[in-house]
Amino acid sequence: METIIMIGQLVLGLSILVGVHEWGHLITAKYFGMKVEKYSIGFPPKIWSKKIGETEYSIGAIPLGGFVKIAGMIDESLDVKKLKAVPEPYEFRAKPAWQRLIVMMGGIIVNLILGVIIFIGLALVNGETYLSKETLNKHGIVTYELGEQLGFKTGDKILSVNGNDYERFSDLFSGDVLLSSDSYYTVSRNGKEIKIYLPNDFIEKISKDGIKNLIIAPRTPFSVGEVTQGSNADLAKLKMNDKIIALNGSPINYFDEFSSAMDSLENKNISLDILRNKEKMTLNVKVSEENTIGFMAENEIEYIEKEFTYGEAVSVGTSRAFSAIILNIKGFGKMFSGDIDPRKSVMGPLGIMKQFGGDWNWNRFWYLVGFLSMILAFMNFLPIPALDGGHVLFLTWEIVTGKKPSDKFLETAQKFGMIILLSLITFIIINDIINF
Repeated sequence: METIIMIGQLVLGLSILVGVHEWGHLITAKYFGMKVEKYSIGFPPKIWSKKIGETEYSIGAIPLGGFVKIAGMIDESLDVKKLKAVPEPYEFRAKPAWQRLIVMMGGIIVNLILGVIIFIGLALVNGETYLSKETLNKHGIVTYELGEQLGFKTGDKILSVNGNDYERFSDLFSGDVLLSSDSYYTVSRNGKEIKIYLPNDFIEKISKDGIKNLIIAPRTPFSVGEVTQGSNADLAKLKMNDKIIALNGSPINYFDEFSSAMDSLENKNISLDILRNKEKMTLNVKVSEENTIGFMAENEIEYIEKEFTYGEAVSVGTSRAFSAIILNIKGFGKMFSGDIDPRKSVMGPLGIMKQFGGDWNWNRFWYLVGFLSMILAFMNFLPIPALDGGHVLFLTWEIVTGKKPSDKFLETAQKFGMIILLSLITFIIINDIINF
């Protein structure tokens, strides 16, 4: 079932992205009086089609793209037979260069608009929940394996990142920090300030196994939450809201201390000193084979919850949307500089499908669709023939110089671009299968 849900989200997400992108080309072409012969979401074979006016609308069985066929345009179909005749007034090639430029930019523009609208909507609906720097440094951090490899230690307090102040815990390992060169943290440890440097390829280690590769987490005070009925904790009369202050006489202040102490106590009897309504008492509890006693910990760290006004949501959502493009550019820079391996960083349909997850979470779904919409706009703007950016490049040249490239040149460039594009797609799919 999880696989079906992942596939369903992938197909729906790509259909929205492709449909909107190709609609941008279609609507601008029709606005300037160009004949649009076909509009398709997905690639052939067709599973549905309907002709409305001069345009055939269809859905293809392969949901990994789509296309709009505009009369008189050299596109991925490489149908150049009709271009030998005198251009008809409704053809793409018969229109002024500035109109053709807008048509080629249409898909990119609507993807940008979609991405911004989604991020604004998410900001407006969800607001923001975050852990402040002040609260984090009140208790310090818990360090996991990757954090220890970097040089962090449990109890450290992080003062700044790259010499700059920060506001949220999430700022510490944001894409901007991970994709910058020579990032470092200033940490307070036992009253001394030290610097911890981040390797330029560190993002690969984080993405390798996902959630398994935790770095650091906030150190959290805790109390007893729900107690499992019939468990050893229940039999020992441990109750919700009790606060554990010592285990076998050793003080306990944070959940990581309690969890660490429990690691080697399977099948043993332990004593817990607790506070219940400000009254101290001691309970004797048997530990299970799984090193548990049967209760859920209640996190007592304070998170800030913030709601945005419409104006704030517009500002925050727009900023978050365009940060996706900025991070993508930085990622390309890392790949070209050799800091990160494209084989470990490039994600195809299978990788995207895993990002959607095996449960249907609308917040996560729309976040990924918004993010991918911004990336799709950026990728399509790259000056590669066969992509919108290639057409934009040639049309800009035509507008600036007043000289239109020949149809033969455009046909050759399109073929060259298709070779590049197909090679990239092949690499991405094969790499995706290997990583999956």
